[in-house]
Amino acid sequence: MGLRELVIDAWSWLNYKPVMSSQPRRGSGPFAELASGWVPPEDWRRLQAYKILAAYDQNQAGGLAAAAGDEAGLDRRELGDAAKLNTSALGYLLGASQSIVVPGAEATGQDPGPEAALARDVQGRLRDWARRELLPMRMQQAERSAVRYGDAVYTLAWDTGAVRPMLRTMDPGWYFPELTEDEVDTTGFPSKVHFAWELPADPATGQRARVRRITYELGPIGGTTVSVVHPDGTGHREWEQGPDGEMVLRPGDRIEVGTGRVTRVYPWAPERPSAVTCYLTDAEWLLEDLKAGEGVYNLPAHRARYRVRKDGEVLQGFDLALDFLPIVHLTNSIPDTGEQWGQPVISRVMQVLDELAATDTDSSASSGTTGTPIIALSGVRLPKDRATGTAVPLRVQAGTVWSLNEGGSMSTLDTSPQLRELRERTDHLLDRLAANSRLTASGLGTVQPSEVPSGYALALALGPLDALVGEMRLARAHKYRLLLKFVGRLFQAGQVGWPVGELPQAEVVWGPHVPTDKAEALDQAAKGYEAGLFSLETCVRMLADAGYPITDIAEEVRRIQSRAFAAAGQLADATGDTAVVRAFLNLPPGGPEIPSAPLG
Repeated sequence: MGLRELVIDAWSWLNYKPVMSSQPRRGSGPFAELASGWVPPEDWRRLQAYKILAAYDQNQAGGLAAAAGDEAGLDRRELGDAAKLNTSALGYLLGASQSIVVPGAEATGQDPGPEAALARDVQGRLRDWARRELLPMRMQQAERSAVRYGDAVYTLAWDTGAVRPMLRTMDPGWYFPELTEDEVDTTGFPSKVHFAWELPADPATGQRARVRRITYELGPIGGTTVSVVHPDGTGHREWEQGPDGEMVLRPGDRIEVGTGRVTRVYPWAPERPSAVTCYLTDAEWLLEDLKAGEGVYNLPAHRARYRVRKDGEVLQGFDLALDFLPIVHLTNSIPDTGEQWGQPVISRVMQVLDELAATDTDSSASSGTTGTPIIALSGVRLPKDRATGTAVPLRVQAGTVWSLNEGGSMSTLDTSPQLRELRERTDHLLDRLAANSRLTASGLGTVQPSEVPSGYALALALGPLDALVGEMRLARAHKYRLLLKFVGRLFQAGQVGWPVGELPQAEVVWGPHVPTDKAEALDQAAKGYEAGLFSLETCVRMLADAGYPITDIAEEVRRIQSRAFAAAGQLADATGDTAVVRAFLNLPPGGPEIPSAPLG
């Protein structure tokens, strides 16, 4: 007997599933749609894993097993354990709140400087965009996908009607990036990405089954190059009109002398002309027209039907006037070296979930025989069916009386010990599930508050959960910075009044993932400020992180200072001694004048 092939990759934790070791077959099995021909074989395992994970989250793992040939799969009892793990992890990841922060925007004073003013302006603009674009809801959608499947995808596009970037979440099963080895190991940012999915046939409208593919690709501006010699020797010239459509350029594009390379000045890099732009192609192919070997990465262009925008623009190599792909791929975990895909929360406890489902199924069967036991009778005459003459089984119900002959007896099968053992096994598996998923029993709410001896003991119990949330947020930190950078650049490209040049970096700040002691945080901030150890900005930040309703730290500091100056002005008017007031406010001699304020 030969050894089974051992595959170790980002989805090795699913190798124990027989469906992961078989190739999809057209027209049969749970993954029949993957055998349509356009899905590349190298993506089969990833898409199979997504479908299995979706089945567990929707309590359909038994149906998936039945579709794969397990006849007992439909009897499997699933009570939402996988969904609870996913929703709990999602809640802890998102925390109490999410806010956009630009470092330096919290600077206060009469003259914070141009950098702080720019940071505050960008922060206000991004927060306004997040409010209009429903960013918290979009994050919920994307992060639910990342926690469930290990991956999530954001896309951005300029909305001319709303005059702002439009943020959308995409199914990671539609995401097909083309990454070279260097891109996987270093940047992780592909230069070409496809979104592809299958559209089923619709007999009512006569539509045949087809594949839709949206492609984002970085390429040279103009699509081709020409050699240009400029008579005045300036090294470039302004493009006016392309000869017979040889090149498609935009106003302001320039052609370098000699190289024929076309460059463009983007508003976020006015001093660095770029020769790269992003092209968008949106097309459909009939499934019946595709031949063997024609997959998502090499669909034939001559059979494509290109989609048209509302303004009549054909989406075939459409120049987006961006030097980046407006796509952000999130991973739930930090990928291993050489990998680009994340792992879901339940990846390490899949077999525990299977054991739980099996134990719940056995418990249900055992509870049936415990509540309605099996009874053996002797010395009783069973009634017979008049039509067939066969004995009619006796029914056990309340108030039933059986007359037994002399020497008759009755005995029951007691299955309560087995049921008790199964319940104890369920508790053991739940403890194992909480520990190995790192969500902890305290995090999942299975520990009663009265069972916790102290707050310090609870903090120690939540240690694995803190580490899990820290890793998940670390995996996302640079991706959200990248997303906000793309939003700013789309605003700059839209020419709607945003500043020109490199914008300050913005990031998403997560709220606390576990309840905090607000009174203790307030006490620490007050004592630290009184002792001169913390600045006012730091104290306000501490209170905001503790859960106090502070949305704008700089504005909160300004309000505090304005009230302090108003009170100082009243004190100065009442006493006439401004030196004492300056000492009270920690103001140097000869500093800003204390405003006068009327008493009362």
